[in-house]
Amino acid sequence: MLAVTFDMDGLMFNTEDVYTLAGTELLARRKCSFTPELKDAMMGLPPRAAFEVAIDWHHLQEPWDVLAAESNEIFLGLLSERLAIMPGLPELLAALEEAGIPKAIATSSGRRLTDACLAPFQLAPRFCFILTAEDITRGKPDPEIYLLAAARFGVSPGEMLVLEDSQNGCRAAAASGAFTVAVPGEHSRHQDFSVADLVIESLADRSLHEVLGVTL
Repeated sequence: MLAVTFDMDGLMFNTEDVYTLAGTELLARRKCSFTPELKDAMMGLPPRAAFEVAIDWHHLQEPWDVLAAESNEIFLGLLSERLAIMPGLPELLAALEEAGIPKAIATSSGRRLTDACLAPFQLAPRFCFILTAEDITRGKPDPEIYLLAAARFGVSPGEMLVLEDSQNGCRAAAASGAFTVAVPGEHSRHQDFSVADLVIESLADRSLHEVLGVTL
């Protein structure tokens, strides 16, 4: 593989845990529940699509951007105590750097939340570029963000490995033609990852390092 693109939420950080807390609070203020089924339907989607799912689910009257702004503030307030790096990420980044394999991030989150997650760990400078929801017009599971990533790298999609934790993300990566690696987390283990080329337990999985040709 000539390049690696990382999803962010639930893959690099435990942000799915934080989003669950934020979503629970957001909907509790409206006397609604953030059920596992609703979270599953929203996971991996860009902000507008995700909040429109919640609006339809609970027949809410507020526009999606109002809900998103309130959710963002709740989310940001939780980060300092709740945010953590997922197992295997530091070692994988170091191995890719040692091997000279360029890497990027392609996330469905907005730029503000992405920057807020990366900043405490000073990770942004270690990536060639970072694509967020603001950089595309069609979010995951559409392949646009991964086609754009391949173009930015200057490689064909088939020469790029993508790491994803959600069904929607894997569908986007696979549709782009990238080598798709699913890393299901606690919130997504029950989802369908049949489109993935490889399914692993964590970023520390040795089979991933073998595919990339890197060593710990």
